[in-house]
Amino acid sequence: MGRVGVLLLNLGGPDKLEDVGPFLYNLFSDPEIIRLPFRWLQKPLAWFIATRRTRTSQENYKQIGGGSPLRQITEAQGEALKEQLGSLGQEVNIYVGMRYWHPYTEEAIAQITQDKLEHLVILPLYPQFSISTSGSSFRLLDKLWQEDPKLQPIDYTVIPSWYKQPGYLQAMAQLIAQELEQFPNPDEVHIFFSAHGVPKSYVEEAGDPYQMEIEECTALIMQTLNRPNTHTLAYQSRVGPVEWLQPYTEDALKELGAQGVKDLVVVPISFVSEHIETLQEIDIEYREVAEESGIHNFRRVPAPNTHPVFINALVELVMDAVKNP
Repeated sequence: MGRVGVLLLNLGGPDKLEDVGPFLYNLFSDPEIIRLPFRWLQKPLAWFIATRRTRTSQENYKQIGGGSPLRQITEAQGEALKEQLGSLGQEVNIYVGMRYWHPYTEEAIAQITQDKLEHLVILPLYPQFSISTSGSSFRLLDKLWQEDPKLQPIDYTVIPSWYKQPGYLQAMAQLIAQELEQFPNPDEVHIFFSAHGVPKSYVEEAGDPYQMEIEECTALIMQTLNRPNTHTLAYQSRVGPVEWLQPYTEDALKELGAQGVKDLVVVPISFVSEHIETLQEIDIEYREVAEESGIHNFRRVPAPNTHPVFINALVELVMDAVKNP
């Protein structure tokens, strides 16, 4: 086996408050995030939305320390992955490619071409596939591969989604169990899975498998957890006037409150790192909604981050890809 690299793909996030506007512009400029009938509208609309949302978004980032921790966590995950693979005798170079902020995917690919790799494992840090996350990164990589002859000799293996990976399911089950044990009656706590939403049209018109994979992943985590708790799945982070996957997290929380639920554990199911959606949206905004709805015992399961069982799951994914490209 020649020189092996692992490219970790993620969304990216602003490192500091001044980065928020340009980050939002990059995000909304992506036709996989906002699908428009006319391509020429994309950049003017992205500028308009980013300009309108920057101040509110900056206020949200201020609540979590003034920037996103996503880069640091992703780099720490990469280091842990490299170390674990090294202990198994598999030396690899790790690259981080963010879609909308530094280090950009293009920067990672430039380094990969310089390092003259023979094999590359492309691993998105999104357990479930969506055209708006992994799909967007894959489309960009396809374009870069076509444009750069130096990339042609590299054998690569793409891992499109990995939500069924047993180690990942085990890590999620362990993290949930730890939170449940903080309650006086752990088996009576309602488990609330909150996934990042996508517009309904992505699933119904564009054939995005995301909703199916999220639902299956939820069922597999509950199966792995093997406890009698009831659970709900809802979708967060809706943007704009179009209909997104339902139920919406906010509405589902209000409904559970009306049903008399008092003890709740929220599981961020489509995120493997802490970032604005967990630290601000769930921990601050949705906690407030829950408390106003009468749910007073509200806890949130941490994202897997560098949890050893989760890192082992990534190791197994990489080793499988190396052995069976």
